[in-house]
Amino acid sequence: MAPANDSDTFDIDGDETVHRMGYGAMRITGEAIIGRPEDEDSARDVLRRAVELGVDFVDTADSYGPGVSERLVGEALDDEDALVATKAGLLRTRDGDWLPHGDPDFLENQALCSLDRLGADSIDLLQLHRPDPDTPFEDSVHRLAELKDAGLVDHVGLSNVSVDQLETARDIVDVATVQNEYNVANRDHEDVLSACEDYDIGFIPYFPIGGGDLGEQREPLEAVADDHDATVRQVALAWLLDRSPVTLPIPGTSSVDHLESNVAATRLSLTDDDRERLA
Repeated sequence: MAPANDSDTFDIDGDETVHRMGYGAMRITGEAIIGRPEDEDSARDVLRRAVELGVDFVDTADSYGPGVSERLVGEALDDEDALVATKAGLLRTRDGDWLPHGDPDFLENQALCSLDRLGADSIDLLQLHRPDPDTPFEDSVHRLAELKDAGLVDHVGLSNVSVDQLETARDIVDVATVQNEYNVANRDHEDVLSACEDYDIGFIPYFPIGGGDLGEQREPLEAVADDHDATVRQVALAWLLDRSPVTLPIPGTSSVDHLESNVAATRLSLTDDDRERLA
């Protein structure tokens, strides 16, 4: 694993610089990520506060709401405020299921709907949300590449993929980012992170604090947090930033207070002893 550098920025696809601590906009929807939030004004306030704090990378998806998160992002933020990444390829049901749907025509329709909700001429970063076992992976990626060629998408990303799938996609289109589950307590996709380092691809670790379930890492996290007068959540985020120069954590929250605490993690520097305890 390559050592983290001192930079708090990363160049998406080598040409669009963003601060590495991003914001995940999944939680600004209704309960269970379905429908509208109880207070839409508060949701927009969180997004605007994120930008005020220097966050310029925001992640959302067609399936969050569905459509609700994208709409709120489009209403709250101007084009120059942040690079907005969205995702297509999951069908969200009212029963709460997340169904992979990678049919190329469906992906294109989702992208067109995303453009409308975001109020954008092109999608900054469109990610395939999850490979669909009923659709050839190459077909899904080819359609994203075609949308990029048509000028509807600036950059293409992937999510929930293996190294082999990343390699397959790279033969079709320049892959700007990969978004897989990864945190201090779950490092199953270490090989994908390593591949992203090799290719200078942004690695977006979703579920960055494991939903609070940090297993055997909780005790050392608490010890490091005590040493730095920080929260466990801040240490978990600082660990991700420290882990690799290509990581782009996207902690999500519907609370301005939690948002400010998350962003403050960028000022926490881990020591060699901290790294050993969290290894």
